Amino acid sequence: MANKGLQLLGFTLSLLGLIGLIVGTILPQWKMSAYVGDNIITAIAMYQGLWMSCAFQSTGQMQCKVYDSILQLDSSLQATRALMIVGILLTVAGLGVASMGMKCTNCGGDDKVKKSRIAMTGGIVLIVGALCSIVACGWFTNQIVRDFYNPFTPVNTKYEFGAAIFIAWAGAFLDIMGGGMLAASCPKGKSSPRYPKSSRPPSSSKEYV
Repeated sequence: MANKGLQLLGFTLSLLGLIGLIVGTILPQWKMSAYVGDNIITAIAMYQGLWMSCAFQSTGQMQCKVYDSILQLDSSLQATRALMIVGILLTVAGLGVASMGMKCTNCGGDDKVKKSRIAMTGGIVLIVGALCSIVACGWFTNQIVRDFYNPFTPVNTKYEFGAAIFIAWAGAFLDIMGGGMLAASCPKGKSSPRYPKSSRPPSSSKEYV
C-alpha cells in the first residue's frame, strides 16, 4: 500500500498545480512584445493572453481589451484555450476522485484495496489533465518561436515568452508529479500459497481388525 505521507504530498502538489494552471490561464502575459530592431519604442509594452490583450505604459497604467470574437482568433490560440480548460477540469476531477481514495479521508469505505484503486484512478486523471496543459503550453510556445524567427513577421509585431506561460508550465509539471505520486497507490495483491495446508488429519493406511 502507498504511504499516507506520499499521497498527501501528491495531493498538495496537484492542488498547487491547479492554482498555477488557473492563474496562468487567466493572466494576459502569455506573450509580450519583443524589443528587437533599430527603431524601438519602449514607452508601451504589449501583452497578449488567451482572453485579452493589454498595453502597459511607462507611467504605470495598463489598458486591457477582451477579444471581441472567437472566430477572429487564430487556430493555435483557440486550441490552447480549449486544452487549458480541459486540463483544469480534469485536474479538478482528479483531485475530487483522489480525495476519496486517500488514506487520511473517510470517504470510499474501509476497504484499503478499494481506496488505493480510487486514489490511483485520481492520479491517472491528474496526469491526463496535466498532459493536456503541457500540449497547450507547448503549442503556444512553438507558435511564438515560429513567429519570432519568421523573416516576414514585422519587427514591431514580434513577441517573446511572458510570465503567464511559465506559471502554466510550472502548474502542469506539479500536476504530473502529484498525479504520479497518487498513481503509485496501486494495490498489491496478497500472495497466496500454492499448496495450502489441509485441515484434515492424515489417514492411516493400516487396517485394524
